[in-house]
Amino acid sequence: MAVVRTQRGFDRLVNFSDAVVAIAITLLILPLVDAGPEVAREGIGPYFQHNFWQLLAFVISFVVIARLWMVHHQVFGWIESYTPALLWLNMLWLACIVFMPFTANVLSDSPNEKPDVYALYIGNLLLTTLAMQLMELLIVRTPGMLSEEGAAQSDPLRGWTFIILLVVSGVLAVLFPGVGMLWLLLLFLSRPLHILLSRLTRSREHAGA
Repeated sequence: MAVVRTQRGFDRLVNFSDAVVAIAITLLILPLVDAGPEVAREGIGPYFQHNFWQLLAFVISFVVIARLWMVHHQVFGWIESYTPALLWLNMLWLACIVFMPFTANVLSDSPNEKPDVYALYIGNLLLTTLAMQLMELLIVRTPGMLSEEGAAQSDPLRGWTFIILLVVSGVLAVLFPGVGMLWLLLLFLSRPLHILLSRLTRSREHAGA
């Protein structure tokens, strides 16, 4: 597939993506905006106690969207052009980002130990991460799209380790809902898992050689 080499078109794609992410991450705060009178009436301590899950959902979702944008920013910094396939994959990624404030609200408004709610939230994260991973693979495999600096930094295996841990977290959250969203702490194992898989991959390559 031919690479579309229009700098203006690429700049518009990146600017549009940044704007959509900015709006989505801002929408996360809306459920908390009207809490001013409640805080003034009850005090900060009781408010935090009664709205712990809502606040936790906000923090988790803000960090997640910020992290997803950082990965998007890094990957798109490797290229200066795009293809129609990349454009549509990026739209899928943006659709997942836009959907995230909704899943965060559902999570914060639902009682604890709701497997379907956990599946909805983590499934949204999984689809978003998968869309980003497919974009990176497309960029790497399309001749003329990836810069020399990007070729040195690109590592598709890194994304797959994150996806594997998201799948594991989602399955465990459904099977053992008592732990709830704390299963997402497994994502901190992404770096050790990446190192392990990288070593196994290099070992197989050396054995094959």
